[in-house]
Amino acid sequence: MMSLKGKIAMVTGAATGIGATLAQALASSGAEVIGVDIAWDGAQQAGCVERAQCDVADPMSVKTCVANIEAAHGPVDILINNAALASELAPTPFEHIAPEEWLRVMTINTMAPFLCSQAVAPRMRERKWGRIVNLTSATIFIGMPPMLHYVASKGAVAIMTRGLARELGRDGITVNAIAPGLTMTEGVQRNEAYSDELIAQAIAAQSIPNREQPEDLIAACLYLVSDGAKMMTGQILAVDGGTAFH
Repeated sequence: MMSLKGKIAMVTGAATGIGATLAQALASSGAEVIGVDIAWDGAQQAGCVERAQCDVADPMSVKTCVANIEAAHGPVDILINNAALASELAPTPFEHIAPEEWLRVMTINTMAPFLCSQAVAPRMRERKWGRIVNLTSATIFIGMPPMLHYVASKGAVAIMTRGLARELGRDGITVNAIAPGLTMTEGVQRNEAYSDELIAQAIAAQSIPNREQPEDLIAACLYLVSDGAKMMTGQILAVDGGTAFH
């Protein structure tokens, strides 16, 4: 296992699901992990040395959170932009998506990675080293209906990944994204809209017909934050069981 000893990692949406799994994996690899979420349950464990409560779609909340992390732990080396509206959304034909719901999904899912990247980038630039990993979605390659607001927001994150990679590459900062398939997080399994039939349809579209678990994303994340990936930036890794060939 590669060592991330001495690295400070900030993981958003770290209380549950993919965020909690990646936070634990980074901690197990030696990183000092600060888990960021809008609401923490005291019973949950995510391998974090600190749990920071933060609204990652609010500029002042993000600035304060990152300033507190830097004061207590030092500059952020690794940023995992995972927080987003996802599993709580219900599949909805685009004709029935209310404008307010469209704006809510687009705002939260695109504002959070923008604000968090903006907050940590200055110190990464000073030290000429940084790793930013965004969580997008394999739905951007296949246009999965009926989730147009979600697909559009994750498409924006993918394009943001490429644009930011161009801006930060000369400073030794890589920006990449992971595109999971339908992942069996706690949220997805609680959401009655994700029926057995819908899940079965998603699995049937995969080349590897297994239920994807948060743990299936660990290897991709650890590679992207490693020194071994120093020449890889602006890329989107589809980890989706072979639904989309990208």
